[in-house]
Amino acid sequence: MSVKILILCTGNSCRSQMAHGFLSSFDDRLVVRSAGTEASGKLNEKAVAVMKEIDIDISHHTSDSVEDYLGEEWDYVVTVCGGANENCPAFLGKVKHRLHIGFDDPSHATGTEAFIRGEFIRVRDEIREGFYKLYTEEILPQL
Repeated sequence: MSVKILILCTGNSCRSQMAHGFLSSFDDRLVVRSAGTEASGKLNEKAVAVMKEIDIDISHHTSDSVEDYLGEEWDYVVTVCGGANENCPAFLGKVKHRLHIGFDDPSHATGTEAFIRGEFIRVRDEIREGFYKLYTEEILPQL
């Protein structure tokens, strides 16, 4: 048995990609995809770098439009946008469970390289924690 999970945000270059990487690393029975309402077409290099530091390679992921996945049925659609100034996407396709687990967008961080890197690490770790909780409490009991 597998569980299909779609992770959505705006650009599909950073937060949704990290969440995608974590979920895929937790269990190979999960079918995980990520997409954005305004997909940037490429991954954020800093997101790829901080994931690589913990041995999760997301460099092969693609930044996809949510339109690509509307025709499929999903067990979970999880939005990961953060601040009130962000338009969180709505998924209009078939889905059993809609969830929101919000995170700050580290790609909007400004300041020194060290500060910006720290923001990427902070958000990465928050994403790992949030999605591991989802995996252990909601998804794993179904598998």
